[in-house]
Amino acid sequence: MNADAPFSPTPGRPVPRDDGSHWVLVADEGVAHLLRLPEAAGDLEAQHTLTDAAAHADKADLRRDAEGRRGGSTTTSAGLDESHEEARGFAARVAQALDEALEAGRFRTLDLVAAPRFLGLLRKALSTRVAAAVTREQALDLVHEKPHELTARLFPRRH
Repeated sequence: MNADAPFSPTPGRPVPRDDGSHWVLVADEGVAHLLRLPEAAGDLEAQHTLTDAAAHADKADLRRDAEGRRGGSTTTSAGLDESHEEARGFAARVAQALDEALEAGRFRTLDLVAAPRFLGLLRKALSTRVAAAVTREQALDLVHEKPHELTARLFPRRH
């Protein structure tokens, strides 16, 4: 998808509401920002940030760790398998946080914006209830954008 294309509603999904009950998840394999769309106007508001310390670890540390477990030899696939498992675990943590927030009534609808590989892992980890609340998805890594930049990109009518 073009990074500058409008963030379109997904057919057959709930419509985002301007009543303060809509959240946006912006994530990659190391950080997940949960943001709230305020009522009627204004930029997205940060609600919570989750991080995965393992995703921020030096890749050389991961290779040395893998080498130690394998008696002196390491392969690229071993490092990839480990990072994939860490990403899968982080996706499960993010999905759990979303499930708890939905259960507590903190949001009713949700947009997912995530790096492509992480979006796939996240989809698999979401509970049925949270998946049903998803209004739109976009496979982009936007975790470094500020809330006002995200608002302008995802909700252009507000700017």
